[in-house]
Amino acid sequence: MEAAFWHRKWADNQIGFHQAQVNPYLQRHWPALGLAPGGRVLVPLCGKSLDLAWLAGQGHRVLGVELSRLAVEDFFREQGLAAEVSQQGAFEVWQAGEVQVWCGDVFALRAEDVADCVGLYDRAALIALPPAMRERYMAMLSQILPAGGRGLLVTLDYDQSKLDGPPFSVVDSEVRRGFCAWKVDELEAFEAIKESPKFVQAGVPSLLERVYCVAF
Repeated sequence: MEAAFWHRKWADNQIGFHQAQVNPYLQRHWPALGLAPGGRVLVPLCGKSLDLAWLAGQGHRVLGVELSRLAVEDFFREQGLAAEVSQQGAFEVWQAGEVQVWCGDVFALRAEDVADCVGLYDRAALIALPPAMRERYMAMLSQILPAGGRGLLVTLDYDQSKLDGPPFSVVDSEVRRGFCAWKVDELEAFEAIKESPKFVQAGVPSLLERVYCVAF
C-alpha cells in the first residue's frame, strides 16, 4: 500500500474508516488493562480519531502516528486545540496538551521514539495494511516496543475473496503468529455483518470484529 493511496483518500475525503464517535470496544475494554495514569500510549495510523482525545482524557500521554498531514490538521482543528509543531527525526510533531501526533511514515519509528510507551491501541492500523506490510508492521512493533506494556488490538475477519481491502481481513492465526513473542488474548468477537451494508452488498456472509488484549 503506497503512501500516495492514503494521501489521495484524505484529499478526496474518502475516509469511511473514520468513526464519528469514540470506539465502544476501547471504552469497554481499556480500563481493564490497568495502565497507570500518565503512561504513554502509542496509536499507530491514528487518522483524526476521537479515540486520541478519549485516551488523553483517561490521564494518558498519547503518541499518535499518521501519514497524512491533512488528517493531523483536521484532528487538532476539530478538537479545538492549538498545536505546537516541531521536527523529530523523520517526523513532524504536532502537540497540544497530552496529545502528540507524529506526521510521517510509521515504519520510520525507532525504539528510542517509543521507549516510554506502556500502552498500545490499534483499531485501524493492522487492518489497513496488505499482507506483506502487516508482517513487517507486527515485526516492527515487536522489536521496538519496550517489554512490560499492554494494549488493545481490533481486527476484522471476513472472506477476503468477496471484497478486497482495505480494510483487510486479518484472521486469528495471523495475529498470533505475527505477535508470537507477545501474550495475545481474545476479549470479544462481534458479528457485525448486519451493520455493514458495504459487506452485505458484496456477498460477504460474516464479518467478525475481534478485540484482543496484547501484552508485550
